[in-house]
Amino acid sequence: MLALWILFLLGMSTLGLVLFATFSNKKAAQYLPPSGTFAQLGTTKLHYVDQGQGPVIVMVHGLAGNLHNFTYGLASPLAKNYRVICVDRPGCGYSERAGHADSSLEAQADTLALLLDHLAIESAVFVGHSLGGAISLAMAQRHPQKVKALALIAPLTHLPDETAPVFKPLDIASPVVRRLLGWTLAVPGTIYRMNASLKVIFGPEKAPADFAIRGGGILALKPKTFITASNDLQQAKSSMPSIEEGYAGMTTPTSVLFGREDRILSCKQNGEDMTDRIQGLQLTLVSGGHMLPVTQIEQSLQFVETVAGKATGLAS
Repeated sequence: MLALWILFLLGMSTLGLVLFATFSNKKAAQYLPPSGTFAQLGTTKLHYVDQGQGPVIVMVHGLAGNLHNFTYGLASPLAKNYRVICVDRPGCGYSERAGHADSSLEAQADTLALLLDHLAIESAVFVGHSLGGAISLAMAQRHPQKVKALALIAPLTHLPDETAPVFKPLDIASPVVRRLLGWTLAVPGTIYRMNASLKVIFGPEKAPADFAIRGGGILALKPKTFITASNDLQQAKSSMPSIEEGYAGMTTPTSVLFGREDRILSCKQNGEDMTDRIQGLQLTLVSGGHMLPVTQIEQSLQFVETVAGKATGLAS
């Protein structure tokens, strides 16, 4: 009888967690609904925001992020002179990816190539932040004719020896376990760790008070965000060695902006050391943390405009 009661209580607790995750998922969507356009690209339904006219800039966000990381402050100023496309990566934000689909970093780069084809765009400047930097590098290696230049902000370019502590809860190898956790413990865990996590992700700078809505932070309360981020973390471990091997043969103009006090990725390994790995790479170091597109908008804007201007002929 005791065993039955224990099973009953476990079942009710699990049900309660699932209902809470479902409620959280619904409320996040209510506070921040889709703001862009959808394109069906193979097994991926990609959500993106397309604004402005002129030479094209494609902006690719990082782990557990979404396109609002760029629309927060960079996209609109850039759209005065460029056509700016901010993308929810496959499985992130409001983009949907089939469960059986290839989710490697290379496959995500291929999806971005399909988006350019879908929009009849021959080539673009790619801006990649964090994990989006690695995917942009894969894009340049696999589809060099579609990439005019790379403007990478705090990019993942080197597989770290171990996962950053703030992302340890995402380090789950089993797809079944990550989905189970995503719909039970992940959302309460995210809420519990929120303040501590933001201090690391944004530090030494502070997360803006309006980041939850304007910057897309509230979408971290969708179970899918946890599930996709966990999967992306595993895919990075698999994909980065081959991406790193491709550096020596790259000819795409590449520039990197990195914060010296970045608490997520090593500035030396992912920034300074890259000048010896990619021919002609231009490195800009600033005082700041990992979330430069949000915390240092003017510096990030100047960086992207300089790279894009040289690549497209719009440099003043």
